[in-house]
Amino acid sequence: MTRDDVDDRPDPEALLEVARAEEARARRGQLKIFFGAAPGVGKTYAMLEAARRERAAGVDVVVGVVETHGRSETAALLEGLSRLPLRTVEYRGKALQEFDLDGALARAPQQLLVDELAHTNVPGSQHRKRWQDVDLLLERGIDVFTTLNVQHLESLNDVVAQITWVRVRETIPDAVFDRADDVELCDLPADELLERLKEGKVYVPEQAAHAKEAFFRKGNLLALRELALRRMAQRVDSDVQAYRRAHGISTTWAASERILVCVGPSENGPRLVRAAARMAAGLRAEWIALHVETPRRDARGGTLAETIRLAESLGAEVVTIGGEPIGERILEYARGRNVTRLIVGKPSRSRWQELLGGSVLDTLVRGSGDIDVLVISGDEAPPSRRARLPAAPARRAPPIAYAWAVAGVTGVTGLCTLLFFYIDLSDIIMLYLLVIMVIAVRFGRGPSTLAAVLSVVAFDLCFIAPLYAFAVADARYVLTFAVMLIVGVVISSLTERVRMQAEAARGREQRTAILYSLSRELAQLRHKNSIGTSAARHVAELAGGRVVVLVAGPDDSLVPVQGTDADLLADPLEQAAARQALERGPAGAGTDTLPAAKALYVPLQAVGRTIGVLGVTTGDPTRLRHLAEQELLAAMSGQVALALHRVLLAQEAQQAELRARTEELRGALLSSVSHDLRTPLTAISTAASVLAQPGPLADDRRREFAGAIYEEALGLGRLVTNLLHMTRLETQGVALRREWTPLEDPIGAAMTRLERLLAGHVVDVSLPPDLPPVLLDEVLFEHLMLNLLENAAKYTPPGSAIDVAARVEGTNVVVEVADRGDGIPVGQEERIFDKFVRVGRAREAGFGLGLAICRAIAVAHGGTIAASNRPQGGAVFRVTLPLGEAGQGVAA
Repeated sequence: MTRDDVDDRPDPEALLEVARAEEARARRGQLKIFFGAAPGVGKTYAMLEAARRERAAGVDVVVGVVETHGRSETAALLEGLSRLPLRTVEYRGKALQEFDLDGALARAPQQLLVDELAHTNVPGSQHRKRWQDVDLLLERGIDVFTTLNVQHLESLNDVVAQITWVRVRETIPDAVFDRADDVELCDLPADELLERLKEGKVYVPEQAAHAKEAFFRKGNLLALRELALRRMAQRVDSDVQAYRRAHGISTTWAASERILVCVGPSENGPRLVRAAARMAAGLRAEWIALHVETPRRDARGGTLAETIRLAESLGAEVVTIGGEPIGERILEYARGRNVTRLIVGKPSRSRWQELLGGSVLDTLVRGSGDIDVLVISGDEAPPSRRARLPAAPARRAPPIAYAWAVAGVTGVTGLCTLLFFYIDLSDIIMLYLLVIMVIAVRFGRGPSTLAAVLSVVAFDLCFIAPLYAFAVADARYVLTFAVMLIVGVVISSLTERVRMQAEAARGREQRTAILYSLSRELAQLRHKNSIGTSAARHVAELAGGRVVVLVAGPDDSLVPVQGTDADLLADPLEQAAARQALERGPAGAGTDTLPAAKALYVPLQAVGRTIGVLGVTTGDPTRLRHLAEQELLAAMSGQVALALHRVLLAQEAQQAELRARTEELRGALLSSVSHDLRTPLTAISTAASVLAQPGPLADDRRREFAGAIYEEALGLGRLVTNLLHMTRLETQGVALRREWTPLEDPIGAAMTRLERLLAGHVVDVSLPPDLPPVLLDEVLFEHLMLNLLENAAKYTPPGSAIDVAARVEGTNVVVEVADRGDGIPVGQEERIFDKFVRVGRAREAGFGLGLAICRAIAVAHGGTIAASNRPQGGAVFRVTLPLGEAGQGVAA
């Protein structure tokens, strides 16, 4: 067995994962989607044809729900198929036919036909969407055939709306489409589909005429067809990738072109990216910009960041991976993504460097196999630009490290001299290698290399004859010296590489910790000011400078969030850069847009919406030039955007609820006004018209009509007064002018004002003689009693008693008004105090504001009001007020 055969074997872990997935899939039913670009392309027809073939093969096929839309050829295919009865659902006074999920689960056929996967179920169903019904059927092991149009995919909803100017409300998650076991494309040319529409094979004539003017334009159908074909191609590509992974296939299948360009911290990166973009555009192929991150390749992160931004702007998928060797990691990723063409730059290192350190290009060419490797030369930078390129920072060990290297070798030499007659030369060599390793781990490559050289010199001088001379009597020791030196240098190099990898891992860990801390803190915040303060603190820790968070206002203005450095925007140039970031993307320092600005401004985007802008300055201009820091800043800005978006959504939801409640109140008010004001005005106008007619009128009739006008005018005045009081209470609040008042005064005044209304009732007032005065606003409390007595008169039959009583309970005084009406319906004891709510059968009209005003007045006095039914019939309203303490002054 060759090494290549071993390398081509499938990964056991991958095979185990595939086996687990297959086992889970075997327990679920199979989902097949008949996919099309628009209604009328034949999805339902193809589904029914497939179902008839399945039934002919002996499969138990049942039709769950199929929409024929009046097509006779589709209805003909339903003949002979077993059909599941639909269930009838009452909704808003209409009887609607809906898919019977419970019946399907009870019937449990092998194959079930469920048309229109994106359908929204009638409210009250087990699930809101039909695809959720299908998912439950699949979990129960039932195979499902269904249909779907491309415009119903959630990810394409905005694209379809932009093309057709029609917003599709019924969508399904793309994951449902991706999880389907089989997808069959039902395709039809646009002209043929329009002909079918004209012939009435898609919709009935009335609907067809409207559809042709709106959705079924030829341009729309062509665009939708392209979307469907592209989405189907993506699914097929995913299936190919899954098959390759399942069977451990590493060779490239050039079923479609996919280009991979390798970028790094070199000056030819932009040229490589532009070449890849041109090639991808010519081939209409997907292309990827790949960067392999190693501890030794981040010296000029600013150049790399510019290359990455260029690739993103040209439409590339940017991927960063880590690990070494670089060439093998590139080939591994390329094979995993089924790349057909690989673009790299010409090597810039010398031949000796490639021989010693290895050649990435050589690795790619020799290991590429079926992948085409294209080598492109980079642009030669001008001398002035080359001179300005920052050199890779050299790691310099402090002088004390070299002193430790000398001391370590000296110590080992002295120890071995003392033990020379007791140990072998091989043991001495091991001790020297041990010192080299310790120095390498502790101080790095330079001191360890010095230790290796000194070890060879000390070993030759002190332990190889002739002693204390560089002459070597036995030539074989020359090889020993060479091996010692090479091993020492290799150990120092490997240790340095491990150190760099550890530092890189530590840097990634720190960035991850910063991001985790920010996300955890933002998840607990609910106000934009606290979110801005938290974001400013964490971003400042990363950048070491000033931070400002700006939120976009309703008029697209940028408002600084409190807790951030708003003074940063004092310069008009900074304001312009922030505006550019909001409208067009990153701007300011380090970008091509207004680079003279002090701060870098990045847009805060969440869910396709730009929430605001994050501005940050650094004490070190090169601090944010490295790709890792830029990626971390992008991730942090994304977290901040999501947090601000959550706050904005909560505010919008609150405003929407407020608008809904306002509309509800407005509707209730208009309903009350239209009825309750019309009735007294009609009575007044009728009586007045009779009085205005010429001719004699008896005095008793004249007094009757005049009394009617008076009574209706009083009632109308009370309605308007309540409405004005409620408006004042809601807009201005309740301003109390409290005085020590005997309860007899406001209660008596209210009864006097309602003397005519209470004339037909017996009012039984029970006030104990020792009832103390109460600290209250007499005018408002009189209005409270006025509304309670008026309410009692409305619901109490003529001749029945109305009871008014008061008593002291502890530090409170309780006032009760009881009627002899029908009582309060069960469960409405609290609701009757809401605005515009009326229960029972009132003898007179009203807005339903009186009890709401009573509650507002009672609460303003620090008391409560409650209602309950009396055992002997009727309702009792109980007002509880604090007595107040002597010495309390008048409250304004």
